Amino acid sequence: MNAAISVVSVVGIGADGWDGLPESSRRVLRAAEVLIGAPRQLGLLPAADCPGERITWPSPLRPAVPGLLAAHEGRAIAVLASGDPSFYGIARTLAESGAAGLHVHPHPSSVSYACARLGWPLEAVETLSVVARPLAGLSAALHDGRRLLVLSEGADTAARVADLLRTTGWGGTRIRVLEQLGGPAERVLDGTAADWPHERTDALNVLALDCVRDPGTLRLGAVPGLPDEAYEHDGQLTKRYVRAATLAALAPAPGELLWDVGGGSGSIGVEWMRSHRSCRAIAVEKSPERAARITRNADTLGVPGLRVVTGPAPASLAGLPAPDAVFVGGGLTAPGLLDTCWEALAPGGRLVANTVTLESEALLAQWYGRHGGELVRLAVSTAVPVGGFTGWRQAMPVTQWSVTKGCTDS
Repeated sequence: MNAAISVVSVVGIGADGWDGLPESSRRVLRAAEVLIGAPRQLGLLPAADCPGERITWPSPLRPAVPGLLAAHEGRAIAVLASGDPSFYGIARTLAESGAAGLHVHPHPSSVSYACARLGWPLEAVETLSVVARPLAGLSAALHDGRRLLVLSEGADTAARVADLLRTTGWGGTRIRVLEQLGGPAERVLDGTAADWPHERTDALNVLALDCVRDPGTLRLGAVPGLPDEAYEHDGQLTKRYVRAATLAALAPAPGELLWDVGGGSGSIGVEWMRSHRSCRAIAVEKSPERAARITRNADTLGVPGLRVVTGPAPASLAGLPAPDAVFVGGGLTAPGLLDTCWEALAPGGRLVANTVTLESEALLAQWYGRHGGELVRLAVSTAVPVGGFTGWRQAMPVTQWSVTKGCTDS
């Protein structure tokens, strides 16, 4: 980007408009030759005080940013944003688009206002956004007694959230819609998901949720090893206790990418992504029917961003982004599969493979001899009725190889 546009000022503004801005922000807007923002934001600025050229963001916004800034190089540019521009706001987009010399002038965020009105401690509240994001992503954050703030996409968001909560067993959740926070038209709408009466609200709003799980709704914890009943499957499912051990070996960390090869029902990829909001996963599954099932499970369990690639491995792995970890849950004996997965990993990457067959176990033993790591056998027994007594029924033992690629491995 040309050094002539070294300074782009980003000014946060609230529903109280010009009157709510500190003098430092007003000075920036008065001096701006170009004012960029949404029509609502630009409409809050008095023409007499802010004579700069006004430009409305095009749609889609992100790809247009570099060209728009370049078109006004050498001029004083001020970009308007709602609330704090660095909190789910335009400041990140500008920084990622290469805007140099970014000066951000924050305003209290809608989340700060909401917590002030509700009496909620800001640090104890989880905030999620459904702006240009699938609504299904809320499901992973639903836990009894949890307080959530949801950044809304518009006037119909509350009704859509209420419908999601009703249909997923959270109808008792209290919903409050806080409209026009900080402005003269501020208002709060209150109700529960089960009987939410408002099809539309003011478009400028934040949702506050007090989560209540309905009786009979399956309880899902925050750690790997969800109940098997949480998944739609045809039997091709890494069972709960083995799944928990597998995720422990994979050791997900924020921002990391997993390849779930031979996805089956997608349980490993789903729970990898549930471990942290920034974790990513790609499930590779050759069966179209199972691939569709993985997508449904990902939506139901709150990780709609899980990417599903339909096709056989290793051929379908070509061109995928390099993983931080790989799980192989099926097809281990396919020619070249382990070699392809190993080559894709950078030093420090992890590979975990599970099997129940002797043929695949022999293969894992070879790789263990070559690269080390851990080779373990996982056996789970469940108490079951035996006549009038109780006995143990053992599931097929699972052999698991887990290894971290070293700097000298190839």
